[in-house]
Amino acid sequence: MTAAAPDPDAPDPDASAPDALDSGASDPGASDPGASDSGASAPDAALSDQERAVLAVERQSWPGPGAKERAIRERLGMSPVRYFQLLNALLDDRRALEEDPVTVNRLRRVREARRDRR
Repeated sequence: MTAAAPDPDAPDPDASAPDALDSGASDPGASDPGASDSGASAPDAALSDQERAVLAVERQSWPGPGAKERAIRERLGMSPVRYFQLLNALLDDRRALEEDPVTVNRLRRVREARRDRR
């Protein structure tokens, strides 16, 4: 008996195996894939300028209601809703913790306290 020739239209089973490794799911040092997608191309990439700017806004204190939202629109060019989505994702990103541990830990405590009140 002779072996049948492989079907040229069939997907190569070996070709899809490396893709699973590239996703970061099997890398114990990678961040939680469901936690955030902050736009970084690699798990060890540094924070983007926009992500650093978000942390800088959070380091400041604000004089009254509306001042922070106005600054978000003017300085970052994004809506406050998008800003807070990005900020929430940053709080789960180990790179943000390494960049600014005081701010990230403070905001994590605030977020946890709000969750506990619900």
